[in-house]
Amino acid sequence: MNIQTLMAQAQRVQKEITKKKDAIESSTFEGKSEWVTVTMNGKKEILDLKITYTGTIENDDKEALEDMIKIAINAATAEIDKRFDTEMGAYGNLGSIF
Repeated sequence: MNIQTLMAQAQRVQKEITKKKDAIESSTFEGKSEWVTVTMNGKKEILDLKITYTGTIENDDKEALEDMIKIAINAATAEIDKRFDTEMGAYGNLGSIF
């Protein structure tokens, strides 16, 4: 294999990685807990946060609400990570190079 063939192959792989990464980053992911729904993009930016709890939140419930927000964010983040692993796993650690 000559160097030109190798370089062309590397460029194709780089384009594939970039295309998949862009698709993931522009996708939306949802995380839910009992009281909260969070929508994030593939860049792990929060696009929307909804409190779905219909009752009255008292001071005693403040800590529970905070926990529910964390659970929802962590769930959405886990979905993003899972998608990255699924889509980019074939490239191993090459994704960090590009």
